[in-house]
Formats: sequence, structure tokens, C-alpha cells
Amino acid sequence: MHTNADLVARKAAATPRGVAVMGNFFVERAEGALLFDVEGRRYIDFAGGIAVMNVGHGHPKVVAAVQAQMAKFSHTCWQVAPYEGYVALAEKLNALTPGSHAKKTAFFSTGAEAVENTIKIARAHTRRSGVIAFGGAFHGRSLFAVSLTGKVQPYKAGFGPFAPEVYHAPFPCHCASLDEVKKAVQHIFRTEIEPARVAAIIFEPVQGEGGFNPIQPAAVRWLRELCDEHGIVLIADEIQTGFGRSGTLFAMERYFEQTGVVPDLMTIAKSLGAGLPLSAVTGRAEIMDAASPGGLGGTYAGNPVAIAAAHAVIDIMRDEGLPARGERLGQQLKAVLDGLRQAVPEISDVRGPGAMVAAELRDPRTGAPLADMVKRVQAAALARGLVLLSCGVDGNVLRFLFPLTIDDSLFTEALAILQDALREARG
Repeated sequence: MHTNADLVARKAAATPRGVAVMGNFFVERAEGALLFDVEGRRYIDFAGGIAVMNVGHGHPKVVAAVQAQMAKFSHTCWQVAPYEGYVALAEKLNALTPGSHAKKTAFFSTGAEAVENTIKIARAHTRRSGVIAFGGAFHGRSLFAVSLTGKVQPYKAGFGPFAPEVYHAPFPCHCASLDEVKKAVQHIFRTEIEPARVAAIIFEPVQGEGGFNPIQPAAVRWLRELCDEHGIVLIADEIQTGFGRSGTLFAMERYFEQTGVVPDLMTIAKSLGAGLPLSAVTGRAEIMDAASPGGLGGTYAGNPVAIAAAHAVIDIMRDEGLPARGERLGQQLKAVLDGLRQAVPEISDVRGPGAMVAAELRDPRTGAPLADMVKRVQAAALARGLVLLSCGVDGNVLRFLFPLTIDDSLFTEALAILQDALREARG
């Protein structure tokens, strides 16, 4: 049997340092909300493969769907020999995403591919080239996606030059007022690019890597009005917020209830495939049809095994009420974190909808971000068997991405570990 130490040494010799790895252990198997390493140690998974395992590891319905599809065929390439599962999943996403307008869906393999293709579709529809994104955004690591990303370290450092005609404004959340953002966008229109050349504005309803920052509802309404005024395509990136993470199946459902706004295009990935690589772009039919035949696709795009997994995920979300369960667990987690704020005054903010919860750590005297304390919390939690992730432009935010299927008793155990880790990191 190989030990974790053996495998760490082999990893260092065989793989590049540019692919950063947080864990100091190697997974041998996973089940539900648990990971087990090669030495038999058990970990509670509050990372979920970075928001991919909303239905948990090895859900029986997903396993059965994947096995059944593998027994039929694993690949034909949709663009060569199509299959019904692709069409049926597109029909489901067209119906499940906010808005009653006519929609169409195309499938890809990764979130970054979905983002790149939304821009291609928007450009084809508008015959324009400019794109506006936001500071703190994360839209992927491929060249155009990382151009849209609004975080330099570690995603953009050393990789330029980036795609042209991409512009960034401050993100309208708790850290920037809507008036500030409006002024910044008008400044872009005055000094960088006229609105008649802007193809799309892309935003995350809740920023992921940026720090789990929910966009202000008034900002969503303003973005819709701005895009309508200038003929710009409005894109909601739901790659991390989708499939129950934010308390509804899609985060834009909540904003639709509050503002009546629907985006023109949406990107979907991560928990859509329950661990299999699958992403989607869903949007207004007339916009989705803008690209010429052959302009969209990919060899593995809409792989039939991943498609089968996604059908199972949709059934699980409905049958087990996972968005509502995520809302309940998220409220429980926020109550624990808020209850710790007197004992751990470095917790400056607890935020996020549903089960998309974050705790920001800052020095209570100076307000300085405490990225080192976040790392200490992660290390203390990992030593106790709890896997945590960080985020935020300053790296000072703890984020929690547990499977929505986690047992209540295991969730309670994880919260106890989290409290101990926060107290230890303080000392």
C-alpha cells in the first residue's frame, strides 16, 4: 500500500507546480459527504470538488444511470451520431431555468468552455466584440475565460497578454455601492468602448472565487435595463451557484422573484454532472441560434455518460428536495458562525444565500484581511478530518461547499470541528 507521503513525493516529481494541490492526502474512495485516503483516514468533505458534488459522492441513482449508459455506449460525438439523452436534457434545462420565453441549450465539457461559448454566441448575435465583466469574478482558466476573470493571483499572473476588448467594473455587492458601479461603467463607455460595440455583460449572481459575494438585487435590475437600452446580451454565470447551492435550483430564480429579471444566457456546469465533466449554455432561442452550424460544439461536448448523470441529478434535486435542504443547512451553519463572532471577533462577516455560505476574516482593530488565519483554520480543520476551501481576492474568506445530501449527524460533527479550528487558529 502506498502512503500519503510516498504519493506526495511522486506528485512533486511527476506533475507541475502550476497545478496547485491543497490536500496533503490522496483519496482512495468517497461516499456521500466523506472522503477516505489511501491510509484509511476519514475526512468530511466541505469542498465538494469545488461545488461539484451537490448530490454527494456515489449517489446510487447517479451510479445506476452512469452504469446503464456505459452498457449502451460511452461516446459517439453528438455532432456525428446524436442521441436522445442530449435532447431530453436540453428540454429539461430550457424548462427549469428562469423565464417562460423560448429557450435552447447547448452542452460542453467544462465551465470555462461554457463561458467561452456564451461570448461566441453573444458576439454572433450582436455582431459586436466588447465584453464587460467584474472585479473579483472567476469565469475559468482558459485564455478568454481568464481574461474575464477579475482576480490576478493566481489566475492571471504571468499569462498575459489577454484577450482584447474585455473591461472590468467593480462588482455591486456589499463592498461596492451601485452608484459607484454605475459611474465605473459610464467611465468605461466614455473612455474605453462605446456601448454600441459591447456584445455582452457577464456576472455571477453570487461570486464564487471572489468571496461568495451576492449581487445586489437593484444591480440586477439596473444591468437588465442597461443591456436593454444598448442591445447588450446579459449573461448570468451560474456555474457555481446552480443546482441547489444557493437555496433554489438556480440563483437567478431568487432574483427573478425579487426583480422580474431573467438573463439572456446562462452558463451551467459543476454539480450538473455530479462529478462527470458536463456544462451547458441555456438562453433565448433567437440568441442561441445566432452561431452558424459548426460554430459551436466539441469532441466530448455533451458526452452521453455525463448526460445520463445529469438526468439523475435533476431527479435527485426534485425527489429529495435538495435546494430547500441546502437552505436549511446553510441557515444552521450561519447561526453557528454568527454565534462564534464574540469569541472569534476576526469573523467580520457571514454571508451567502442557501448553502453557499462564507465567513470573512479580518483584523477587528484594523480591518486588514487575515489570509494567514484562514490558512490556519484550514490546517486545523484538516488535522481534525474536515476539508475546507478559501476564496476572496485577498484570500481571507472561508467558503463551505458541503454536499446537500450530508447526514444531519455528520453535519453537526463538521460544525463542531469548524468551531474548534476557528478557536485554535485564533490562538
